[in-house]
Amino acid sequence: MFDSVTSRAFSSALDGLALRQRAIADNIANANTPGYQSRRVAFEDALATSVRAGDGQVNASEARSLEPTRLNGSNVNLDTETLANIDTVLRFQFAAQAAGGQFDSMRTALRSN
Repeated sequence: MFDSVTSRAFSSALDGLALRQRAIADNIANANTPGYQSRRVAFEDALATSVRAGDGQVNASEARSLEPTRLNGSNVNLDTETLANIDTVLRFQFAAQAAGGQFDSMRTALRSN
């Protein structure tokens, strides 16, 4: 049960979202650093493909943003980062609650016996 596609998918999603949260925090911290290129984390498409294939486990990929730069060479957009942060927090909360619900169901089933 702990090695089901669903469990692996929740784990991969939480890991990817945690990595995205760290990237967003680094981007915000370096918003005024000359030449800093913001980081982006992607995993959703790979995770969906992996779940359809019956696996559910992927590693998030991280890349530098190709967005235009400001005069100092940085391409961090605080509005974009703020919205990405809100989205990431909400997705993490949803995935954590869904994973917790799965474990609650297992706990209930174990108590019934």
